[in-house]
Amino acid sequence: MKIADMHCDTIYEIYERRARGEECGFLSNSLHIDLEKMKKGDYLLQNFALFVPKEDVEGKMPLPEYALRLADVFFSELRKAPDAIGIVKSYADIEENRKQGRMSAMLSMEEGAACEGKLEYLRTFYELGVRMFTFTWNYPNELAWPNRIHLTGLKAGACEPETERGLTEKGFEFLEEMERLGMIPDVSHLGDKGIYDVIAHAKRPFVASHSNARAICGHVRNLTDEMIRGIAQKGGVIGMNFAPAFLREEASWGSPKAVSVTDVVRHIRHMIQIGGIDCVGLGSDLDGCRISFEIESAADMPLLVDAISGEGFTDGEIEKICWGNVLRLYKEVLR
Repeated sequence: MKIADMHCDTIYEIYERRARGEECGFLSNSLHIDLEKMKKGDYLLQNFALFVPKEDVEGKMPLPEYALRLADVFFSELRKAPDAIGIVKSYADIEENRKQGRMSAMLSMEEGAACEGKLEYLRTFYELGVRMFTFTWNYPNELAWPNRIHLTGLKAGACEPETERGLTEKGFEFLEEMERLGMIPDVSHLGDKGIYDVIAHAKRPFVASHSNARAICGHVRNLTDEMIRGIAQKGGVIGMNFAPAFLREEASWGSPKAVSVTDVVRHIRHMIQIGGIDCVGLGSDLDGCRISFEIESAADMPLLVDAISGEGFTDGEIEKICWGNVLRLYKEVLR
């Protein structure tokens, strides 16, 4: 079964390891994702995020520069294997890669602050190849407010929904411009109010690229049933996240207790019960989280397929979950 995954942080990890003087590349590495692992996992497509850790980068270099440095890693590494994987900017590119037996790689942006509130930067990143864009990461920026996740200090680990502040005026401008360009808005990491703002104002399908169900695991990074319904009604897709803290409440981010691939299936089943079979996809967050279950890397994705099949889903349903829903949305939104 083919795999289309809407989110990973592999490019960030390669860049940061090199910055520490380590050797690391895309063709083969010790990370969750490299070319050989993707081949073993039967990948059709992987979104590679330009993850800009705002609070770590500020004061060291401009955020747009950091994003461009990540993009340079993406292009230089992916072009080392042109016969195996192709960079895509359109749905036609994905189809051409499938026809030629190549996997596809698509750029996304994780942290809207990389644009510094400037639409011209958004358009420039689009020209560069960014086709999916999160409004925030874990900090407020010019575009929107995330839920309050305390990363340090006395409240470290505490999480609170942001129910009053959502998209800013500039955030609404970015939403409109993304839809005009054919860029996919991504509400993962956005606060509760911001997600409802996008649901209310979006005219085209959008995604939560790596978010799970709050009814199954109460972390505020996960989606309420009302959010799931709203995204589904807009024709959107939600990518299942493998981070233990988002799969089961007993697990934690810093030292995750063991979870199981069946926990992923629990979230899938709930999403389908609330939003229907067409709203569920994959957004593993590999290389962006500490995984602690059977899937140790991209090579192990067939284990997820087996687990979904073992829960009684039909071949057609499994196809939609693993890649069909994502490609349906890409076909509708990408130019």
